[in-house]
Amino acid sequence: MIQQRKLDLNAAEARRLHYEALVIDTQQPPATSGFLFTDNMREALEGYHAQGMSRQEAGKRLAAMAAREIQTSEEARKQYLDFWAESGVTVASGTYAGPGPIGQAFERSVKQVAQARSIVDALNGQMVLVLTADDIERAHRDGKCGLIIDFQDTIPFENDLERIELFYNLGLRVVQLTYNLRNLVGDGCTETYKSGLTYFGREVVQRLNELNMVVDVSHCSEQVGWDVLETSSDPIMVTHSCSSALCYHDRGKNDKLAKAVANKGGFFGVVVIPGFIQDTHEASLDDFVDHVEHLVNVMGIDHVGVGTDKAGPGPGTDSMIEYPSDMPERRPGTFNFSGFRDEHRISEEYTLAGYEKFSDWPNLTVKLAERGFTEEELRKLLGLNYLRVFREIVG
Repeated sequence: MIQQRKLDLNAAEARRLHYEALVIDTQQPPATSGFLFTDNMREALEGYHAQGMSRQEAGKRLAAMAAREIQTSEEARKQYLDFWAESGVTVASGTYAGPGPIGQAFERSVKQVAQARSIVDALNGQMVLVLTADDIERAHRDGKCGLIIDFQDTIPFENDLERIELFYNLGLRVVQLTYNLRNLVGDGCTETYKSGLTYFGREVVQRLNELNMVVDVSHCSEQVGWDVLETSSDPIMVTHSCSSALCYHDRGKNDKLAKAVANKGGFFGVVVIPGFIQDTHEASLDDFVDHVEHLVNVMGIDHVGVGTDKAGPGPGTDSMIEYPSDMPERRPGTFNFSGFRDEHRISEEYTLAGYEKFSDWPNLTVKLAERGFTEEELRKLLGLNYLRVFREIVG
């Protein structure tokens, strides 16, 4: 850990800095699907619950409903934008591809990207769709919020490399190669055997490089990370993970790989998922800062940032949608494509004090300042590091 830091900013000064600085949440999966929970959505959820739907089934319908609410209701637009404003976050990277049946992935991602873009359009210029680094700076300069479209799996591409360009043209800029399990590109971090990139995976990385898209290895096996470092002509990112040196977790990264990512000019965003940053049932923001400090020691201050991966109350990513406690995540008897198991510590028993939802984001800045990070260092951690690497890769 970094020792004997001198306090540079008090809590009030850090909070003021937070709302003035460029702040980028480098992984905020439900940025357009989980920030809104209107009375109409609550009523619909009650109906879905009565029908015996799972959270996965209801979530798809509620995401589409959120887009319609923002398109048609001034009250919904205000609720949505107020949530962003309270967070003080300028830009968030939302996810539009994740684990699930391969045969449904392409259509699902097209729908989700279309919903996201409809929300951007409906907000009357208050949200910027980020396609370049200049868009990030424009959002900050003009006091707007910005959305980066990312994938947390490559299964929507299936075996068709031309789909990479198709999604690029729809606004996709960041691509995580695998989720936790194996796909055609390589192995995820919770797979039974954790091998590296496939030959097809190498072609995918090369095509992403050609299109100036970010290659993300957050959920990938360690060997995939090493193979990508060798294959990619550009720096790579770990948009949301933690340090396995401090607290072992299959989703974490070891120091050697983290250092190699930095040596290639890349970026590492630290999560606030309680079971990832601490192996006890109760995590705190001090645990989060421990991971930031450690990775700064390993990688240098210019390569670390924050990818909370958390939007709402609960042990995982979650959202602001208040699902009934007895509503199952998925239908009984269906396969768990997420790849998370009991040992991965994402049950309700694991909690985090100080950050329950996206609007609690300023607490992270205050806690980092409390540890003695200077104003210059905070600005780097909050957004400038990601902006620099994003600009180098995407343009």
